[in-house]
Amino acid sequence: MASSFGPMRDADADDGIDGIGMETEAPHKEPIRVLVVDDHALFRRGLEIVLAQEEDIEVVGEAGDGAEAVDKAADLLPDIVLMDVRMPKRGGIEACTSIKEVAPSAKIIMLTISDEEADLYDAIKAGATGYLLKEISTDEVSTAIRAVADGQSQISPSMASKLLTEFKSMIQRTDERRLVPAPRLTDRELEVLKLVATGMNNRDIAKELFISENTVKNHVRNILEKLQLHSRMEAVVYAMREKILEIR
Repeated sequence: MASSFGPMRDADADDGIDGIGMETEAPHKEPIRVLVVDDHALFRRGLEIVLAQEEDIEVVGEAGDGAEAVDKAADLLPDIVLMDVRMPKRGGIEACTSIKEVAPSAKIIMLTISDEEADLYDAIKAGATGYLLKEISTDEVSTAIRAVADGQSQISPSMASKLLTEFKSMIQRTDERRLVPAPRLTDRELEVLKLVATGMNNRDIAKELFISENTVKNHVRNILEKLQLHSRMEAVVYAMREKILEIR
């Protein structure tokens, strides 16, 4: 591997500078330790052969399913887990969550034929740092391993576009919800809600507002229906969150 310091110079050469010339060696960097997980032994073997050619990458173990992957990850504590999504016994996404528990420092790259959006979203939610399709070249695999080891995320371009589309949809749905005004409560309903928030029961509220207990029940029912909630406490929490009322 070429040194970034340039060619070695003769310490006895006259370079016009007093003193002794010294060459500082670059600190030795440990190879990236990789656990390969796939239910096809031939594919695992192929990956091992390819990655063995990389000086900075070391395959430390392999597993044929998600359950075995969790055990191997706990034992080997790899830097990177390169794992398929769909496997027998235990799938990669389910295993991803468990691996993050037993080997928190391990970063997981899903390497799969699945271009299903649901698998991509579930993998990311489970803690995967990368999602690559098996159509990528062998060079791209090693490049992705290095990138993820350095703290980056890696997603195949076709899957990334799907992710961006989903994010746009999520933002649009959020904006649409913000445009919908909060359900309007009547002045009397607000009075009832404030008293509910203080912990009063229907009988006490009726006495406080000089109305019948049955009328209080009707007000509470209307409040819950308007807010589409199921309990008095949910109504209070919702009202405070939406600043419909403030408890002082």
